[in-house]
Amino acid sequence: MNCERRPILITGASGYVGGRLLSLLEAAGYDVRCLARRPENLLPRVAAGTRVLAGDVMDRDSLDAALQGIDTAYYLVHSMGHARDFERLDREAATNFAEAARRAGVRRIIFLGGLGDSTAELSKHLRSRHETGECLRGSQVQVIEFRASIVIGSGSLSFELIRALVQRLPVMICPRWVRVMAQPIAIEDLLEYLVAALELPDGESKIYEIGGPDRVSYGDIMHEYARQRGLRRWMIPVPVLTPYLSSLWLGLVTPVHARIGRKLVSSLRNPTLVEDTTALEAFAIRPRGLREAIERALVNEDREFAQTRWSDALSSSGKPKTWGGIRFGSRLIDSRTIEVDVPPAQAFAPIQRIGGCNGWYYGNWLWSIRGCLDRLVSGVGLRRGRRDPVDLRVGEALDFWRVEQFEPHRLLRLQAEMKVPGRAWLEFEVEGDRQSSTIRQTALFDPVGLLGLTYWYSLYPLHELVFAGMLRGIARAARRQDLVNGSMERSTDEGKSGLSSSVDQQQ
Repeated sequence: MNCERRPILITGASGYVGGRLLSLLEAAGYDVRCLARRPENLLPRVAAGTRVLAGDVMDRDSLDAALQGIDTAYYLVHSMGHARDFERLDREAATNFAEAARRAGVRRIIFLGGLGDSTAELSKHLRSRHETGECLRGSQVQVIEFRASIVIGSGSLSFELIRALVQRLPVMICPRWVRVMAQPIAIEDLLEYLVAALELPDGESKIYEIGGPDRVSYGDIMHEYARQRGLRRWMIPVPVLTPYLSSLWLGLVTPVHARIGRKLVSSLRNPTLVEDTTALEAFAIRPRGLREAIERALVNEDREFAQTRWSDALSSSGKPKTWGGIRFGSRLIDSRTIEVDVPPAQAFAPIQRIGGCNGWYYGNWLWSIRGCLDRLVSGVGLRRGRRDPVDLRVGEALDFWRVEQFEPHRLLRLQAEMKVPGRAWLEFEVEGDRQSSTIRQTALFDPVGLLGLTYWYSLYPLHELVFAGMLRGIARAARRQDLVNGSMERSTDEGKSGLSSSVDQQQ
């Protein structure tokens, strides 16, 4: 059966691996369906021909509908972020899915699990991953299970944890789990395995252990990341640090929510190494080593942001909004929207004129003070202004920002060039129709060390005041432009009417 003729279903397409897999399958021309608890969150990210179906692996009726006509289904969901008994929920979800797949005549299920010696005392997380595979194999459907260790890629949970620790802490207290051995795999290689599984011959279910060629500890990965970033870091080993204390520590200095952190740290006590090399024989894939995997992750890291991120998954979210903004990977985000009754081009016009002599629509005196302070520490300040009061080009200076991305009537992203302990961006995005528009303003900050975090949280109240006022000012300017345009149109109509009367009288 050709997979291209019958659709492929992806569960977990809003997550890190699922989101990237979705993009690959769409680019390859596959007919893809996605099962999502909240389709409205996924719809903006899928291609035109991809169907997004509302459903839940805990809802048997929704599974029956979603799996009808499906050839291959990817099972990429888990319940680790759930506050309740995630092991029981994972078992129930996998059983529901397997039974629905059998009823629908699905040919193959492809599942991503975790490495770990089944004969050892596994953590709850790894034990649940293995049990999920067993539940899926309980049906008559062929199951291809990949077991992987740490995934190295921009936006992955493991990589963001390492990145945040190394970037923020020059001295790290390292519990025993930092010395546990693993066999990391680059996200590109993992995805290559997932796609290649579509072409495997029919037959019995298989388990493939996959990983890169390097067997390293979490500490080794941190050292390699620090080396490539040009950072000097000291790691102080300690004999004991409970999962609870470790999770609180991770929740404080990394993007990992404390509840996720407890389950994650608990699983790190088990080595995750490839013992069965069958995958190297079954697939023409030779995974890259740790050094190259991190190099590629760092290259991808700054392409706006990662294509998809672990924090996009609903199951991994803690509180959606906290004081000081939202954590997005190791970055901090403060975002807000406002509605205006004008079309997008008109709503975007004040944004395109921002800065320079046009000002910032709120608290210009505060912006002037910030510019003076920046010059005192040898920064560029506001003295550069802007090249043109209306026209913008990518790469040009705009006060103490630089235009990083510009799409007329839709998007403006500015990267900060003032002196800050980290990297900062200010983004404006406009969406709408002929009648109304939504303007979204987003401030993003990538802090360096504790100084960066202190800077963000100490100035957050002021930023909240200034950015909220700026957004209101942009909306007012857009509405005023609407009034000006209306007045001009009326004046033109009246002029035409008067001209017509004069001509009529002359005739």
